[in-house]
Amino acid sequence: MFSISPATLNDIPELLPLVNSAYRGEASRKGWTTEADLLAGDLRTDSENLTGLLKQESSAILLYRDDAGTLAGCVYLDKRDDRLYLGMLSVLPERQAEGIGKQLLNAAEGHAKSVGCHSIFMRVLSARHELIGWYERQGYHKTGKIEPYDAPAKFGTPMRFLEFEVLEKRI
Repeated sequence: MFSISPATLNDIPELLPLVNSAYRGEASRKGWTTEADLLAGDLRTDSENLTGLLKQESSAILLYRDDAGTLAGCVYLDKRDDRLYLGMLSVLPERQAEGIGKQLLNAAEGHAKSVGCHSIFMRVLSARHELIGWYERQGYHKTGKIEPYDAPAKFGTPMRFLEFEVLEKRI
């Protein structure tokens, strides 16, 4: 059995290695969601960034814990008018392809409905074709909107031109 619950500031020490290992550095290469070939560096986020996200009234980070209590996944959610922004969907690289991401997406949909949102949107690096395909299989679609890559340099140096594709799902 698993549980999904909201994160608190006390969860940051556990969240950091989870998120960073899912996206950056050599550890991320154990999974299929790595961005290590697109961005140099080991950080996707840091304590300061996570603290800021958790202190926003409009946002939440949901944690996925397995039956042993191990933090295996998380997702960041932020209510923006009647839409919910979804970001930082992270699953431990060695636990990817177990359905944890789908469980977190389902929880995100439940959260969206509970806060009065009618759709969920996200930004995915357009170079991540396999990830975009996975989200499309989960019911998300490309909106046609492209946004520039704008993350601070401390969270990775692009090794090529990068931009975000905006995806959305009505719920």
